Amino acid sequence: MQLKPYQSEDAAALLALANSVHGAGYLSADGLSEMAKLGLASGLNANFVVYQDATLVGYRLSFAPGNWQPDHWCSTKLWPVPAEQMAYFKSVAVDPAYQGQGIGSRMLRASIEVLKRQGALAGLAHLWMQSPGNSAVRYFSRAGGKLLAVHPDKWLALSRQSAGYDCPVCGEACHCTAAEMVLTFEQ
Repeated sequence: MQLKPYQSEDAAALLALANSVHGAGYLSADGLSEMAKLGLASGLNANFVVYQDATLVGYRLSFAPGNWQPDHWCSTKLWPVPAEQMAYFKSVAVDPAYQGQGIGSRMLRASIEVLKRQGALAGLAHLWMQSPGNSAVRYFSRAGGKLLAVHPDKWLALSRQSAGYDCPVCGEACHCTAAEMVLTFEQ
């Protein structure tokens, strides 16, 4: 398997995987283009993809510190580092046929190494608690992530604004809960 930084030529395959795993309409080409830019800082790219032969089997989108703004879903008073040193883990997916092979962990480690070089001391994520078997929270916890807060209906407004998004659990109106978790980076 090949791990490499995300590039625009990976977009079509990434969109297909993201919308397959997270629900139809989860990511658009324009949204992906904007998110990919937020992973770039100091000449480094914190976004990664994994290929098995010519098939994209995993991706991770991460935002560099200073490239994103905390919103009302962020418990900034609970953060262990200042906002300007906090990265954001935006989205990850591994093709179900390839899950359990360490692909997600490998991409996370690669992103962390780049994010640290971009000036991050920690990374924040809002994890989908309704993922099958709550696998998102379990995965992030195994990586060292600590729970800060739980946010019911985190994606409800977004699901109402995004015409065509269908949450794989709730349908058009997403009532899923987010676990706000932080992973402090070892220096």
